[in-house]
Amino acid sequence: MKKLTILYVGRNQEITDTMNRLLNAREEWKGITTCLDEEALVMVKDTHIDLVLLGNGISAVAEEKLRAGLIRVRPALKIIQHYGGGSGLLYGEIMAAFRLGVI
Repeated sequence: MKKLTILYVGRNQEITDTMNRLLNAREEWKGITTCLDEEALVMVKDTHIDLVLLGNGISAVAEEKLRAGLIRVRPALKIIQHYGGGSGLLYGEIMAAFRLGVI
């Protein structure tokens, strides 16, 4: 089974560390995390990413700019917002993104 590579971009390092642990706890996922938009853009350029999760703390202006940059690098990239909740909610959001073809 192919692993899904999921990039989480957040602003809070503790939450980002938790997301890294949650994403990598599932055998079918490979999680990569960062708090820096510039680093996220490089990761998407240099690594195959299946999905980007945008965490809380990203301002509307920064999110718009980040989304535009990510799409410029990979136009078909799936991007969703994740503001927290348990690992069941996270799993549901990720699976829904692939079923619905969310961008």
